[in-house]
Amino acid sequence: MKRPVPASGLGHLRVTLDEDAYVGPGRADLLELIEKTGSISAAGKAMGMSYKRAWGLVQALNAGFGAPLVETVRGGAAQGGAELTALGHKVLAHYRAMQDKTAAAIAEDVAALRALKSDIAEKK
Repeated sequence: MKRPVPASGLGHLRVTLDEDAYVGPGRADLLELIEKTGSISAAGKAMGMSYKRAWGLVQALNAGFGAPLVETVRGGAAQGGAELTALGHKVLAHYRAMQDKTAAAIAEDVAALRALKSDIAEKK
C-alpha cells in the first residue's frame, strides 16, 4: 500500500536507537492502531498486513526496547485483546513529537523545493 506524501513533505522518519530498537512510521501506525482497536489482528488488517507480520513487529518492538510496549490478553473475543503499556504510550508519544518537530524544522525547505518544481513545470 503506497501512502500519499504528507503536506509536511516528511514522508518517512525512522529513529534508530541501536541495532535492535527502532521506530518508524509503520511501527508507530501499528502501535496507534493497536491502541485504537485493542487488537493486533485488527490493527494489522487495517494496515493490510497479516496477523503474523503484525505480531512479528510487536515482538520486535518489545524485544528491541527490552520491555513490552504491547501486552496481550488471552481468552477469546470476550476477554482477549492487546493494549499498549505505559512504555508503549511513551514511545508512541515521543515518536509522534519527533515527527512534528522534524516536519516543522524542514517546512521552509520543503516549500522552497515545491516552488522550484512548480517553476520548472511552468517553463515546460
